[in-house]
Amino acid sequence: MNTETINSFAAGHRGAVLAGGDPEYEEARGLYNGMIDKHPLMIARCSDVGDVIDAVNFGRENKLAIAIRGGGHNGPGFGSVDDGLVIDMSTMTGVRVNPANNTVRVGPGCTTGDVDHATHAFGRAVPFGIISTTGVAGLTLSGGHGYLSRQYGLAIDSLIEADVVLADGSFVTASETENADLLWALRGGGGNFGVVTSFLFRTHPAKDVYGGPIVFDVSDAETVMRWYRQFQATAPNDFCIWLGLQTVPSGEPFPREHWGKRMCILLVAHNGEGAKAAVDAIRKDLPTPLFDWAGPMPYPSLQSMFDALYPKGLQWYWKGDFVKSLPDAAIKAHLEHAAKLPSEISAMHLYPIDGAVHDKAKSDTAWNCRDATWSMVIVGVDTDPAKAPRLKQWARDYWAAVHPHNLDGAYPNFMMDDEGEGRLRATYGDNYTKLAALKEKFDPHNLFRVNQNVRPAH
Repeated sequence: MNTETINSFAAGHRGAVLAGGDPEYEEARGLYNGMIDKHPLMIARCSDVGDVIDAVNFGRENKLAIAIRGGGHNGPGFGSVDDGLVIDMSTMTGVRVNPANNTVRVGPGCTTGDVDHATHAFGRAVPFGIISTTGVAGLTLSGGHGYLSRQYGLAIDSLIEADVVLADGSFVTASETENADLLWALRGGGGNFGVVTSFLFRTHPAKDVYGGPIVFDVSDAETVMRWYRQFQATAPNDFCIWLGLQTVPSGEPFPREHWGKRMCILLVAHNGEGAKAAVDAIRKDLPTPLFDWAGPMPYPSLQSMFDALYPKGLQWYWKGDFVKSLPDAAIKAHLEHAAKLPSEISAMHLYPIDGAVHDKAKSDTAWNCRDATWSMVIVGVDTDPAKAPRLKQWARDYWAAVHPHNLDGAYPNFMMDDEGEGRLRATYGDNYTKLAALKEKFDPHNLFRVNQNVRPAH
């Protein structure tokens, strides 16, 4: 790649084009996961769709590996690539709510917090995740689950339309009536099929919720987990509870007397009538908590509650699974490995993906696992790079102990880059063959391969 070629591209690119030696390069190449350190040849910041088209064409014509960056929250670091081109859309953050038809148009660089802020003024929301710094694009393209999933389905179930730049540089719109097969693939198939430059979502009622953490000492965890599996089986769709095994952080605003204690957390979120009464009813069935912060709050406050605990640049290693049931043997394995948490911010979470998620058939979207009860994630997290090997080993050991009780696949956003094709095939199940055929149609040379990669069918 000679200087003249790079300069020619940069001259026609409205956004900044950064390379090693540029003052902004070091900061621009930094990733959410500080465990991953990549040095791209170039970072092309895009100001509009024209920039994205030019960048895709430049990368393809010059045979560069291409990474796509939206909100920049990707765990395995797929938002960058060594010695390749990063197409960075993080500044494309426009949000436009249409209250007449209850939709929202979202730019590819938006975080879920950006969208929550805009839709909240209208008493609406899109069912995204549980941390507001998460990028909309990566979350949605792999399915997207969170507090509102039991009530309104996955993020992809609210995705109406997407504008996409394909591998050949062409621009298309995917909807139910135009390029419907591409929309099907985008609904859970990841970034394999093109660069999405705009998302159109259906919004849903969600203004104020009754939510927050109810925290128990780890000595009560077995009791709480047994209660939780029974509650989940009959819970109304507007009542979401996710369960975590982790540590009370040693800092404000957490009660000082509980800093550093192992805990079992129930994070409740009720978005319906009689919310307080519903939460009060479960309080009566549970052990006495260390503290209970559940109460009425705006939905964006719930979404952003844990942002400060997980800033950009921490050391991360994730392992995930889809979970159908939680037998006693699984609970025992969870508690054994949660007792060995390698840091205060490491954790295991079980997120509900039943309720409205089950209303669609497996073949309706690329997301295949429509019969699971939970999406599990085991996260080894710390500030210290020297702890990276320990974080990885703990997460792998924990996963190996509980995986025999779980389903074969996992939420792609909870998978690192070392899972292998077998895990991806297990995740997509019977849909994998169709995804591979659509990859062959829209990206036959696998230009977009820096991801959980579905290879072309040929």
